Order: sequence, then structure tokens, then C-alpha cells
Amino acid sequence: MVDIDRNKITLVFLGILVLVAVGVVLKYAATVILPLIIAWLLSFLLAPVVNYMTARKVPTTLAVFIILIVLLGIIYLSGTFLYTRITAFAAAYPRYHSRMTELIATFSSQLNLSFDPLAGYNWGQSIGRFLVTLSGSIFAFVSKLVLVVIFLFFILLGKPFFKYKIMKSFSDDKAKQFSQISFSITAQIRRYLSLQFLISFVTGFLVWFVLVMIGVDFAITWGALAFFLNFIPTVGSIASSIPPILLALVQFYPSIWPGVITLLSILTIQLGMGNGIAPKVLGDQLNLSPVVILLSLLFWGWLWGVVGALLSVPITAALKIVCENIEPLQPISVMMGSGKSYRREFRNLEKSFPEVGKLIRPSKKN
Repeated sequence: MVDIDRNKITLVFLGILVLVAVGVVLKYAATVILPLIIAWLLSFLLAPVVNYMTARKVPTTLAVFIILIVLLGIIYLSGTFLYTRITAFAAAYPRYHSRMTELIATFSSQLNLSFDPLAGYNWGQSIGRFLVTLSGSIFAFVSKLVLVVIFLFFILLGKPFFKYKIMKSFSDDKAKQFSQISFSITAQIRRYLSLQFLISFVTGFLVWFVLVMIGVDFAITWGALAFFLNFIPTVGSIASSIPPILLALVQFYPSIWPGVITLLSILTIQLGMGNGIAPKVLGDQLNLSPVVILLSLLFWGWLWGVVGALLSVPITAALKIVCENIEPLQPISVMMGSGKSYRREFRNLEKSFPEVGKLIRPSKKN
């Protein structure tokens, strides 16, 4: 018994050491690992297009090449759009700065505050530093993009032959298990990314439309921001809502009603899409606990920044599927789940066998 306990303790410590080692590798090898994971996730969306083209007698290499050219074109247009929006906002900023100063001065006098948080602040220098940082970020993005494209090219080329490699490499039982894991990950993540893209697009469009109707400046910028940040659970919708609301308050000052209408409109859109439509469309397909989603958002966001936050849900869902199909790790998969499917199973079992419910549920005292 003592030996068994020691073995268990040893395994626990080894597991902790392995997790720490993996975390260190993921942190310090992010330059290579992050582009690989991005390419892996993109392959779920682009592989069906490759299959469609190859089914119509287009060579696989040519199909992948065409898809990557189109993808790079979309990225180039998105980058051009981002650059023009930032340039336009920088040009219009002095006008907003004067109104912001007036707005803060008014509130300070009404609240009997003797300080101005904007006084003595060198906005020109701050904007200059921001542009320098942005230039570095763009350079880093381009360098990562090259790796993403290279990884994606080879992943898409090898994807049609992946299942045959598994069948050749392992025994029938192992090959079946690996194929099941691969199929589950592919199906769930592809559906999640596709539907999340649709939901984010609708959210961005509604934000753009409402802001245009109100007359808020840079409406298309805030719509695009809502689209991109909506991929980040919970935090993204909050972060994308703050800038247009603040801009509406500053832009229409001294009238506060456009700002209030903007606040209520964006709040309605985000709550309606996030708590109403999204759960019905996405359903419980990923079967992840809200606590697990939040913790994964914090962990991957800490590890890889904004990109890690964007990738947090698909990565965690893939890890859960892997745990689900490996018997020793199945308890971890159960704890990561939302519990809804298990609750349905229990209710069905309780209907068939009422005595099961009496054994598990606490008895009511009279």
C-alpha cells in the first residue's frame, strides 16, 4: 500500500513538472508555436475548400496555392483598412481632445475637483510612441504571418492523407481511437469557428448600422472592432463597446443623449447576441464549463496576449476532446464539461429508475 501511495505521489509530481515544462516551452517558444497553432486552426476552415476544389480535378498543390493567395489578399485588404482608419483617427484626434478637455473640466467643476487629469499631458509624444509601437507590432505580425502561411501550406497539403498515415502507423484499435479524436476535434472546432464567424459578423454589422444611424464618427471602425473582439469570450464584447460609447459622449457634447442612446443600443446588441442568439446557434456543442472558458481565457491570454485570448476556446475544446478519448484522462474531461449532457442523462435515468434519484438526491425533511 505504501509503495502504491509513493508511486501515486511520484506520478503527481511528475505530472506537475511536465505541466510546468510545457508551460515554459509554450511561453518562450511562442514565436514558432503560435503561428503553428494559428495555421492548424485555419486549416479547419480552409480544408473543405481544398477538398471541394480537388473533387473538381484541381491539383491539390494548385488548390492550396490559390486559397493562400486569396487569404493573403484578404489580409492585405484588412491591413490597408486598418491603416487608413488609424490615420484618419489620428488626424481627427485634436478635435476630440479639445472637447474631451472641456467635458472633463465641466465634470470637475460640478464635482468640485481641483485637478485636470489631461493637464500637462503630452498627447503628441504619446501618439508618436503609439505609432512607433504600432510599427513594431506590424513588423512582428508580418514575420509571424510568413510562418503561418508556410505552416498552413504544408498542413493543407498533408491533410487529405492524414487518416491513411494513422491507419498505417498504428494497430486497428489505436488507429480507430486516433481517427475518432481527430474527427471530433475537426467537426466541433470547424462548426464553432464557422458559427462564431457568422455571429461576430452579424454583431459587427449591427454595431456599424446603429452607429451610422446615430451619427457616431468612424462607425465602420467600431463595427470591425466588434467583429474581431467578439471572438474573445465575454471580455471581447466589453472591450469593443467602450471606445464608441466614449467617442459618442465626446463627439456630441454638451448633449448627452446620443451617448446614452449609443450605450443602450450597443448594450442591447451585445446582450441580445451574446445571451440570446449565440447560445441557441452554437448550442452546447463544445460542452465547456463557463468557469473553464474563463480560466482558459485568462491562461492563454497571459501566455500569448490577445492572440492567445482569441485562440483560448478552440484550444481548450481540443484538449477536452483529447481527454475525453483517453481513459485515464476522462475524469478531467468530465470536470471541464458544462454538465448539461450529464444532467440530461441523470434525468432520463431518474425517469426510468426513480430509486436512483432517491439515492442521490437529499431527502426532504417534513
